[in-house]
Amino acid sequence: MNILLINADQLRHDCVGYRGLRGVKTPNLDALARESIVFEDAYTPLPVCSPARQSLLCGRRPDSIGAQWNYDFMPTPELDPSICWPGELKQSGWNTGYIGRFHVSATRTPADFGYQSTVRLSEYRAFAAEKYPDVKYEGGWLGCESPIPVEGSETHWLAGRAGEMIRSFAAEGRPWHLWVDYEVPHLPCRPSAPFSRMYNPDDIEPWDGWGDEFRLKPYIHRQQTLSWDTAKYEWKDFQPMVARYYGWITQLDDAIGRILSALRETGQYDDTAILFTSDHGDMCASHSMLDKHYVLYDDIIRIPLVAKIPGAKPRVSHEFVMNCLDIPASIRKWAGLAGEPMRHGRPLPETAEEEPGAADVLVTSNGQQFGLYTTRALRTRTHKYVWNLTDVDELYDLTLDPGEKHNRIADPAYAELLKAMRERLYERLIETGDRFAGSQWMKRQLLEGRKHVPVERI
Repeated sequence: MNILLINADQLRHDCVGYRGLRGVKTPNLDALARESIVFEDAYTPLPVCSPARQSLLCGRRPDSIGAQWNYDFMPTPELDPSICWPGELKQSGWNTGYIGRFHVSATRTPADFGYQSTVRLSEYRAFAAEKYPDVKYEGGWLGCESPIPVEGSETHWLAGRAGEMIRSFAAEGRPWHLWVDYEVPHLPCRPSAPFSRMYNPDDIEPWDGWGDEFRLKPYIHRQQTLSWDTAKYEWKDFQPMVARYYGWITQLDDAIGRILSALRETGQYDDTAILFTSDHGDMCASHSMLDKHYVLYDDIIRIPLVAKIPGAKPRVSHEFVMNCLDIPASIRKWAGLAGEPMRHGRPLPETAEEEPGAADVLVTSNGQQFGLYTTRALRTRTHKYVWNLTDVDELYDLTLDPGEKHNRIADPAYAELLKAMRERLYERLIETGDRFAGSQWMKRQLLEGRKHVPVERI
């Protein structure tokens, strides 16, 4: 078996065609999904770029290794390659390759983690600078149409290198693993024509989270709209950006189709485990916000995940899974690697009988762009509790309020549920060695309810 991992950057769970939720066209991913296990309830353990990737490399929760924000914004502990699975694959005789932006370490390269063949995103940027020296972008963080033609775009240039590497691996005849890590559709969205013009902005409907008045919510939520200068935006101001976001996703899908074609051309498609996922989602105008950080809305913590596994029957799974923790556990299983004692994930269930029916999923997040802020969340099928250590907590009834616009934290009707969710969150945090939950001062917030109860604020 070979293992191909394709990771998108900042792709929402509801913006892939096979989900049938937003009208985004992804024909190649749709075809892959029909042959795969589609995990519709997949989440990221931390919705920030570097921590998610560091977690994916080692299978541990980001906060447990000190990866609480992007290392290139504020220094964080270096990830230890010896606890990561790619090096073990190499030692076991696998060919290993990495293509894309290695947003993992300030000092270490993919080779330090066991990747023998690499194509860095910096190589594409050097190519683009030489071939298209006069390119200028407009639109700031809201993006624009790229003046670079599709064939010279990042998506398709990287797909070309991936095809070359797949063909090279096929010629050697050894099992291989390739990680293709895209920086798309991360803002600013800059798709090339015709993808940049594929979606009519006027046809794009608001997200469930649009129209949030931030009543009884933490200060940082409203502040994020001020920091990004979107507080006064109407939906029509966001629609062109969302249309470009859609277009870039379809352009990415087209590039992925070329990678999958290389597998078919070399006769390796049926013998390769293909994993497609994203590090996290994108607010993309939901709650009037852009990007991620601070918040724990499903817009950014819920992600797409499909797994085409040789021998496994295609199906749709509603099991709670965490991509950055469970993918490493699966790879260890498929490659016959020894169990890593500190891992926090479990192999993805390949049959319905393997699904343990977990009752909740824990997500941790730390923001950094405009000031340190730390949160923890427990999500069940019907509710989400967010522990904001230095501000008002959040409680959402996802059945009545899928857009998470109404904070029920002060509603007496939810008092018993709140108490139970706080206790369960505390248990889960202690299981993974969370230092905040273990503090004698901080744990009282969860176990004794020592939290400020909000009142109406302007």
